[in-house]
Amino acid sequence: KEQGISMALQVEKTSKRGGRIVHEKDVMLPPPPPSLPGSSMAPPPAPSSPPRPISPPKPKPITEIMKTPSKVVLLKNMVGPGEVDEELEPEVKDECNTKYGDVVRVIIYELPNVTPEEAVRIFVEFKRIESAIKAVVDLNGRFFGGRQVMAGFYPWEKLENLELLD
Repeated sequence: KEQGISMALQVEKTSKRGGRIVHEKDVMLPPPPPSLPGSSMAPPPAPSSPPRPISPPKPKPITEIMKTPSKVVLLKNMVGPGEVDEELEPEVKDECNTKYGDVVRVIIYELPNVTPEEAVRIFVEFKRIESAIKAVVDLNGRFFGGRQVMAGFYPWEKLENLELLD
């Protein structure tokens, strides 16, 4: 019988300082791959066409993100469409102020007609670029409410002109 961790715990945020563990029955697990008799060590056959990804796009590697630092951090896939409430902006601002440094402002923008991972953009403008770098390093790839956050930098000039679509 196999032992060990079969799936990492996932936590869903329920309030400013609280959360709950999402149980396996609440999470859709992918079906196990079909096992062929006598081929336990053989590599799986190459698919004729690439399968559609089930999971959201992976966050960019941190080395790629760090090539264009800015005082503005863009967070994607933190919440889904329709999940934005009046507590989200102050929660994000408070957490970023506490963990990374002084926040100038937080802007939350919902895009219509895009994938759920891209639908809600959270822009966090820090006073110092060092705070923004710290936030991106910590938040990129982190799970929040069962969603994997994609963090990156956003040009300050575009935020200043409220160009929030790039």
